[in-house]
Amino acid sequence: MNAKQAAAEKAAEHIESGMTVGLGTGTTAYYAIHRIAARVQEGLDIRAVASSKQSEELAKQLGIPIVPFAAIDGIDVTIDGADEVDQARNLIKGGGGALLREKILAANSTAFIVIVDESKLVRKLGAFALPVEIVPFACELTTKQVRALGCEPALRAVDGRPFVTDNGNFIVDCDFGVIDDAAELGCKLHRIPGVVEHGLFVGMTKTVIVGSADGSVRYL
Repeated sequence: MNAKQAAAEKAAEHIESGMTVGLGTGTTAYYAIHRIAARVQEGLDIRAVASSKQSEELAKQLGIPIVPFAAIDGIDVTIDGADEVDQARNLIKGGGGALLREKILAANSTAFIVIVDESKLVRKLGAFALPVEIVPFACELTTKQVRALGCEPALRAVDGRPFVTDNGNFIVDCDFGVIDDAAELGCKLHRIPGVVEHGLFVGMTKTVIVGSADGSVRYL
């Protein structure tokens, strides 16, 4: 069992019958979805929503009951990964391109459980380029304003074309270097017209489960 899988399986233990569960996106969330599906086959009675089309399709294939958002009032627990976690449990997310939907789920969850391996732990955020989701219209102007905050932005591309999120937007990966004040940077990004959301998750989780290469886990 690898580190990500160990953390994911520990997180799945937090789920109880009767819960509405939010499913994250990415390699670590993939393991969590598989473990949750196994528990459903064992009799766990839940309903779930997903932060991406990819995770939703995987959950359906594995037999996890997916419900529309109109059918729920909130989410009991969301399990998701992160690209970086600092000592205060602030996060950078969005490497998988689902940061907006992931943040919506996290913000509407009673508990937001983050699962990572030890390589994602940092003293301060910023080694991982910060994903910022922007609307395609006048994206060059929006990117120029983001650059003015002190970063080197790069439009994310796949096969030579701009990467498009499930929401129909673009992502700019922004190298800010060390981020001394994540909350302040997040506020500045939100004030730029054309920025839909950013990958800074500040003060959104109290539970970070860290998997190690030997299969052990610990809580940050």
